[in-house]
Amino acid sequence: MSVADPFLLYGTHEREAPPLRLVAGLLAADFADGNLRTITYDGVEVLRSISYLVRDRDWGTYRPRIEDLSVRQDDGRFALTYRAHCQGPEHTALSVDVSIEAGDGALVFKAKAVSTTGFDTNRCGFCILHPIIGVAGGPVAVEHVDGRREETVFPDLIEPWQPFKDMRAITHPVMDGVSATCRMEGDVFEMEDQRNWSDASYKTYVRPLALPWPYRIEPGKPFEQTIALTIEDGRPHGRPAVAAGAPVTIRPGSRRGMMPNIGLVIRPEDAASTLQAGHLRGEIGAQELLFHFDPLAGHGKAALQDFAAIARLHRGRTVLEIALPCDRQPDDECREIAEDMRSAGLQPDAIAISPAVDRQSTPPGSEWPECPPLEVVYAAAHDAFADIRPDVRPNIRPNIRIGGGMLSYFTELNRKRVPPQRLDFVTHCTNPIVHAADDLSVMQTLEALPFITRSVRAIYGDMPYRIGPSTIAMRQNPYGNRTMDNPHGSRIAMADRDPRHNGRFGEAFAMGYAIRTLEAGLECLTLSALTGPFGLVAGEGEPSAPGAMRPIGATVRTLASLAGSTWQEMVSSSPGAVLAFAAITDSRRTLHVVNLTPDEQSVHLDAQEGAAPRRILTLSPYETRCIGV
Repeated sequence: MSVADPFLLYGTHEREAPPLRLVAGLLAADFADGNLRTITYDGVEVLRSISYLVRDRDWGTYRPRIEDLSVRQDDGRFALTYRAHCQGPEHTALSVDVSIEAGDGALVFKAKAVSTTGFDTNRCGFCILHPIIGVAGGPVAVEHVDGRREETVFPDLIEPWQPFKDMRAITHPVMDGVSATCRMEGDVFEMEDQRNWSDASYKTYVRPLALPWPYRIEPGKPFEQTIALTIEDGRPHGRPAVAAGAPVTIRPGSRRGMMPNIGLVIRPEDAASTLQAGHLRGEIGAQELLFHFDPLAGHGKAALQDFAAIARLHRGRTVLEIALPCDRQPDDECREIAEDMRSAGLQPDAIAISPAVDRQSTPPGSEWPECPPLEVVYAAAHDAFADIRPDVRPNIRPNIRIGGGMLSYFTELNRKRVPPQRLDFVTHCTNPIVHAADDLSVMQTLEALPFITRSVRAIYGDMPYRIGPSTIAMRQNPYGNRTMDNPHGSRIAMADRDPRHNGRFGEAFAMGYAIRTLEAGLECLTLSALTGPFGLVAGEGEPSAPGAMRPIGATVRTLASLAGSTWQEMVSSSPGAVLAFAAITDSRRTLHVVNLTPDEQSVHLDAQEGAAPRRILTLSPYETRCIGV
């Protein structure tokens, strides 16, 4: 692999600019795109980032033009200044003057925004991210704008709404003897639990969501904010916190479970290409097909006929995912879809149904949209689809399963918890580019998945649980009117296409996703389609050769081959860098290891009792490897 050509890794020749590492004694941070990230003290992450962000009306993030950048580093201090420019619609503009200084265990980030034209925005100001590993469930002190101090804890299970409001400062322990205080001036801040969106962070942001948005920054009126981070270090000197450069060790853990079925999502627009790639569908060996059906998008009887043709060639199970319009009575709409299914000859094993409006997010302070009670929707589904399969007898519970949840993300499921009484399974998706699309942020979202699945289990117990389709690209935007176009294959938040799906990054992400969700006991996991922008096969006009299997295909094929087998936990000393699990079948035991980083990783495999001595692996960037043990 050529280091000079990143295409094999990322599916694009576009490189991410490396960050500038800033150091002030034991305090260090990466400077990239005008913001600070990976802020550490003595090698331990204190904050995931401090960013000044400007959002548009669809919650897309502006990528400002930065000019007049000045950086100084000397005598255990650093300082920098710059001006950022955002160009909005209708020739509107916003400029932000920034200064950042650090030294003596303190960091101050100041920003002054001004617009000569007036500027509409959903949010303009600072965003501070706290990490979740080692922080979730731990102690924290919150100072409110009225001076009141609250001693509490960071949420462990994911909070649907803001855990802290009216914030002026927040203090948390970094390690034994070290604490960090982040003070926020210039506006009222509040925190949301970003694990809802699979971000690996708690986010403190400016301007409460209960206030109206979008809002207008008036012309000529400066808007100033300041973030001050202060470290209190009460340790004896000369005790480094982290040993840098140590190899990753992998050792057997105690947890075991059953590998989930693997699904492929099929949209009506990809049905023809899915039929043409039938030989590859058999090669992948996915146990389930998930057919997406949305009448509001124009899907009708023709789509159901295409699904039926594909289902006849599939040896496994099929699920029809219905975004019910709810423009009329749910009984009438469900009966109409059921009649079209009978006419098309489509007899799925299960229906996953949700009101179409529930795909859109309802932020705090907003009014819930009109929607029939979910109990009514589920009852209508049971009545309409009971006799879709011919082996159902009268007065017997139909063997077609009815599932519910959200066709969007865990956020929406957490905020609008579905009644489980008439459901056979619960489902939701995730997406890693809701808030950020850089490589590090996307891969870090894997850290949030165990918190998501534990939160679902806390709500729904041992109910059958399915996740997906969960892909890097966003198939639908619950937070705005559209997904973002990405014609040049860049790294763009909320984009409907993502280049990394074509590269080894996407392969590693999919394997990491599967490993991070093993403990959830999923019934089925869907990480891709067969064809199309979310597919395992490259299409016409794409950088990869048309019809060629993308790297992610190897991961999905491996996972499908292991469905129903036993997995055993493998504990990584650095789960942000390397993840692994062991699969146990009747014939053999295999170890599956994945490098989640752009760097080569040395991995030491601790031997199991009675097994061979320790082995050492070298994994190349984003490499996924299967080893017989």
